Amino acid sequence: MTHVLQLQWDPPTFSVQNQRRSVNLFHSLLMSVKNVYVSQGAPEYDAIVVGSGISGGFAAKELCEKGLKTIVLERGRDVVHGEDYITEHKPKWEFEFRGRGDRKLLEEEYPVQSRSSPVNESNLHWFVKDTEHPYIEVNPFTWVRGYHVGGRSIMWGRHCYRLSDLDLEANLREGVAVDWPIRYGDLQPWYDYVDDWVGINGEALGLAHLPDSQFLPPFPLNSGEQVLREAVRKSFPERYVTIGRTAILTQPHRGRAACHYCGPCSRGCSAGAYFSSQSSTLPAARATGNMTLRPNSVVHSIIYDPESGRAAGVRVVDAVTMEQLEFRAKVIFLCASTLGSTQILLNSTSTAFPDGLANSSGTLGHYLMDHHFEVGASGDLPGLEDVYYRGNRPTGIYIPRFRNLGDRATRRSDFLRGYGYQGDARREGWGRPTTGFGVALKEQLRDPGQWRVSINAFGEMLPREDNVVELDSERTDKWGIPLLRIDCTFGENEMAMRKDMMQSAVDMLEVAGCSNIATFDRNDIAPGLGIHEMGTARMGRDPKTSVLNEWNQAHDVPNLFVTDGSCMTSAGCQNPSYTYMALTARAADYAVRELKRLNI
Repeated sequence: MTHVLQLQWDPPTFSVQNQRRSVNLFHSLLMSVKNVYVSQGAPEYDAIVVGSGISGGFAAKELCEKGLKTIVLERGRDVVHGEDYITEHKPKWEFEFRGRGDRKLLEEEYPVQSRSSPVNESNLHWFVKDTEHPYIEVNPFTWVRGYHVGGRSIMWGRHCYRLSDLDLEANLREGVAVDWPIRYGDLQPWYDYVDDWVGINGEALGLAHLPDSQFLPPFPLNSGEQVLREAVRKSFPERYVTIGRTAILTQPHRGRAACHYCGPCSRGCSAGAYFSSQSSTLPAARATGNMTLRPNSVVHSIIYDPESGRAAGVRVVDAVTMEQLEFRAKVIFLCASTLGSTQILLNSTSTAFPDGLANSSGTLGHYLMDHHFEVGASGDLPGLEDVYYRGNRPTGIYIPRFRNLGDRATRRSDFLRGYGYQGDARREGWGRPTTGFGVALKEQLRDPGQWRVSINAFGEMLPREDNVVELDSERTDKWGIPLLRIDCTFGENEMAMRKDMMQSAVDMLEVAGCSNIATFDRNDIAPGLGIHEMGTARMGRDPKTSVLNEWNQAHDVPNLFVTDGSCMTSAGCQNPSYTYMALTARAADYAVRELKRLNI
């Protein structure tokens, strides 16, 4: 006889201690009754994907195209491609505060995210209100979030750089944290696979430490950037100034139009010229007929079945109605962002995993990383008064890492790892300091100003155990989920690196003939501002020291996969979303093969 056990769980009114005791009781009851369903009539799917951003969108596409009936759970509202890009082409003068934003509103409702320069009046609707989504900063950590279908794939910077064996072997070589369980040879075909789908423009350089992609034609450097490139190459043969490698189309690709240089990409791109879940992966998943997309679905926790040793499904709170739901599946892909996924895992407690699901190693929540940046220099570039450029090119220059490349010439004794630069050259516009008034002032503003070059470094952060996130023991959000406590700081290695990041920028601007060189180093720099949070559920070879194996599969729960930034074992200095997509496609391919073999 099959018994059905109907259990009522009420996370919004639980204390954390009662919630954990109740979850443990829940699983004890399951153990005592044979052939029990977690909840009567819970919908069943082949796969559940939590999150619809860079990783979740790619997971949905891959799993649906491989034939799995998949539900995608997104905690935020729905977003219709194009139709909901409400400020896409709105000119600055139509904004009440000309794009800068209402300072009172930002201070009252976005006090954390307004620290971040990408957050402004024109795209504020893509970012959550800090007052409605609180967390606890033991030390300053800027958690930038967009809760809606597509997530931060709508607002991301789109820079795409491959990790190399220099990055993947660094921990092992230097005795830092644990070794990655994969090497570039494991990732290379999946980077290629992503290239074919996404479309990445750039220039091939043939550098072992920054492998080339399968590029679409690059955006051109402007005249000022060409001057910088030639001067740097002449004076520093190990340094290259190239165009930023970005997931922005320079020619039509897979039904998406080429970029037409219209401008502020973070508002949304109805042409689909830049890659997003809305323009690419979610439509592909939908076209299979295998995807169910459910917005406003806040995942509370993952249900663990102790008899099978598998994840049975997920618990969800409807963000609008507060209805409590459960969904079941054979395989679960957790792609809710680094901190979002870790919060879910930590909250998924049971008798088997009292400290969080798949956390037998005790490493879940530790080794949080970001990139450190906003340090570099800018200067005036003489000449080229008769040269200008057209349109709003959606990327700038990139200078790949040139420190600690494994040879004596690039080795530094004062810090480990390295950094790259992003920046551009441009002529100053009407907002520059001017003199005079009346007709003379208008004529002055009509002409372009001085050429100015700016380069901003992005440096690697080392993984440290004491950079940790955990659940608060007393406070919950309005959906009954314990708040995250984030305790993360940059270390001595990052601070030592920043000195060289600034000086190297000055050196390159000087050889280019720049004058009025000004250095910058943000004095309140803290983790999170790079918006590249990583780690906390790292990959590794040993289940005793890591959460995930080489396939992004939980060591402890074989049908659970985590493919967002939480899986990263080290950070590199490259923008990481490209790597998340490659890891997701690789993990989905493995998961489906293992499902067919009945191994998970």
